[in-house]
Amino acid sequence: MAGSTPKLIKELREKSGAGMLDCKKALNECDGDIEAATKYLREAGLTKAAKKSSNVAAEGIITLLVNEDNTNATMTEVNSQTDFVAKNEQFLNLVKGITAHAQANKIADAEALAASTIDGLDFPTFLNEKIAVIGENLVARKVANVNGSVVNGYVHLGKVGVILSATCAPEAREKTVDLLKKVAMHAASMKPTVISYLNLAPEFIESENKAIIADIEKENEELVRLGKPLKRIPEFVSKSQLTLEALEKIEEELKKDLAAQGKPEKIWDKIIPGQVARFIDDNTQLDKAHALLSQTYVMDDSMTVEEAIKACDPSIELVEYVRLELGEGIEKKEEDFAAEVAAQMGK
Repeated sequence: MAGSTPKLIKELREKSGAGMLDCKKALNECDGDIEAATKYLREAGLTKAAKKSSNVAAEGIITLLVNEDNTNATMTEVNSQTDFVAKNEQFLNLVKGITAHAQANKIADAEALAASTIDGLDFPTFLNEKIAVIGENLVARKVANVNGSVVNGYVHLGKVGVILSATCAPEAREKTVDLLKKVAMHAASMKPTVISYLNLAPEFIESENKAIIADIEKENEELVRLGKPLKRIPEFVSKSQLTLEALEKIEEELKKDLAAQGKPEKIWDKIIPGQVARFIDDNTQLDKAHALLSQTYVMDDSMTVEEAIKACDPSIELVEYVRLELGEGIEKKEEDFAAEVAAQMGK
């Protein structure tokens, strides 16, 4: 039988999990016999990676690399099975190398990373060889690559990473670099999902509006039972719902209330703006949870993130936001040790 062919190499790779070059060599050594080649790889210790690849990799690290002129930032999430390996210097150096490779080759997602070539090897082969050496399953799960006029980011303890991109006036560039890192720290902590409330989908707003009202009504039932003051039930949850008509309506209602209280009309213009501001605050809960610019700034809780940006320089405008959280979306397999032992014993 002939040695290696693309079809045989593919089949052996799928069966063994070994690298392409290792599979090719094994098939050539075994005259194209799949079973013999599998045995060859196993005896050479090259199927180790395949065995490890069935294990859930939910630990690991997020790394960030920002270029010298702050016009590009690359972030990767590489997962391992255990936190012990995630702190291993060999693993950390591997991840730094992968992040640098992604930046140098303008790789913007995990699919492009998997299709790339690194150190003369296709990426899956390269990673499988590292798996065999490190002894745990490793997964290069996410890649983000952001270009812009001014780009910066922040990673918190290797667990949460954020990249922000902004435009600004040329003279504001230096302070924008510093501000973006601070706002990235805020975003790492506060978990916004979008930059602005304008980025929230209308169907999401409608759904959350109903859910938030239902939650508060439920809380109020308990507060009634306890004899405590009730929470305000908002009519809206996002600024995008607060049309000019809606604001005019609430202003008219406030005027009626002030008149009913006997407040002199000449002082209404001093009272109404504050009450309208409170109404807006009460009716934008969704924005404060999900929109970065609407959130109270963690560095200075007297202002929102948007106000902090404008206070730094009015020309600064955020244009892109990426946030990665280690292991997000991975389902960890819960092991029942007694059941596992029983299964291995055939019981």
